[in-house]
Amino acid sequence: MTHFIYLVRHGEHQNAEHGLVDGPLSPRGRRQASLLADRLSGVPLDAVWHSPLERASETARAVADRLPSVSPQPSALLFDCVPTGMTPETPSTFEPFFGSVTEAEIDAGGAQMADAVSEFLVRKPGDVHELLITHNFVIAWFVREVLQAPDWRWMTLNQAHCGLTVISQKQGRPWTLVTHNDLAHLPVELRTGLPENLPV
Repeated sequence: MTHFIYLVRHGEHQNAEHGLVDGPLSPRGRRQASLLADRLSGVPLDAVWHSPLERASETARAVADRLPSVSPQPSALLFDCVPTGMTPETPSTFEPFFGSVTEAEIDAGGAQMADAVSEFLVRKPGDVHELLITHNFVIAWFVREVLQAPDWRWMTLNQAHCGLTVISQKQGRPWTLVTHNDLAHLPVELRTGLPENLPV
């Protein structure tokens, strides 16, 4: 008996390059979401949760269109957030990132991620398949948690738009990272959202 959680970053959203915080999926984002839905079509999903932001909601709807038996539900625990600030262990190269992030935002992000871990990383009886459509930093925090890596390491984990990360837990065992940022369902021209210097 295994509990699987499929973690997916939303598709690319319209005008993201112009600095808009949220928006509908771009044409490329809609294609990413459609191919993700194809990829997941054989998975017996028990639940689909998504961030309330529009780009994540639209991605969830694309999956639901392909899998009419599931009814996506928004969860405020999956909002985009910054889960930590600089820690004594954080390399100084990351310092500029935090220049525009307030202490209040960091405190809220840390509390949100603690609640998200308590809510979702809980073993459920039987075989369970849950899909969480959320944001880059949230997925990074879940992966860091599963690997029991230092808090700051979430900053080194990146997910492409509609990349697929899978974690699982067998009865009596710890959570395990099955696959991270799997892009096999996306052709090269649809592999967006990773830092410029990373190979795809």
